Amino acid sequence: MHLIDCPWCGPRDEAEFTYRGDATVARPAADGGIDAFYDYVYTRANPRGWHTEWWHHSGGCRQFVKVVRHTMTHAIAATGKASDTLPVPVEQAPAERVPGA
Repeated sequence: MHLIDCPWCGPRDEAEFTYRGDATVARPAADGGIDAFYDYVYTRANPRGWHTEWWHHSGGCRQFVKVVRHTMTHAIAATGKASDTLPVPVEQAPAERVPGA
């Protein structure tokens, strides 16, 4: 079980939320053309590490919550309202192994 800290309701079980997608992608302008909209809808990166996402509190206040979540560990670093700018932790590179050490 993971807890997501809703800005309106406080910490809630993840079962109350629905994942809604990447919060870093900007919608193209209305005159952006078909290719820009295709990329907006279908072309997605599959990041490893910290990522900013939209979650909908569908089982609660029904607000959209911005969440900074680690895609490998599912740890949550920050949550906020849609208008909030959330800090994204800097990913530490794993230490290199020295052969024979």
